[in-house]
Amino acid sequence: QLQLVESGGGLVQPGGSLRLSCAVSGFTLDGYTIGWFRQAPGKEREGVSCISSADGITYYADSVKDRFTISRDNAKKMVYLKMNSLKPEDTAVYYCAAGILFRQCVRQTGMDYWGKGTLVTVSS
Repeated sequence: QLQLVESGGGLVQPGGSLRLSCAVSGFTLDGYTIGWFRQAPGKEREGVSCISSADGITYYADSVKDRFTISRDNAKKMVYLKMNSLKPEDTAVYYCAAGILFRQCVRQTGMDYWGKGTLVTVSS
């Protein structure tokens, strides 16, 4: 059974850090681009970051560039999102998703498998 499970969300103060994890099971991670997406209350889902399957090319939304870092460990079947300098506007449910093509992730279309999300709340 193909599955992605996010963890690591929680409550953090502005300026703080969190590391989200995405555990993959049921398929070989190294054949897929993995993306992180988020959806804030009352807003549409938006793309946050993507990492390609073979060569580790990364993409970041402008809103998180220089603050967030995506990484992957294919052997452990894990993908991470390190989030620094968190802002209240980063509050959202964060989802990881898997797709074949890197451009699908960047364009936020056609991702094949999705996790159920983990809630990140940035508040004092």
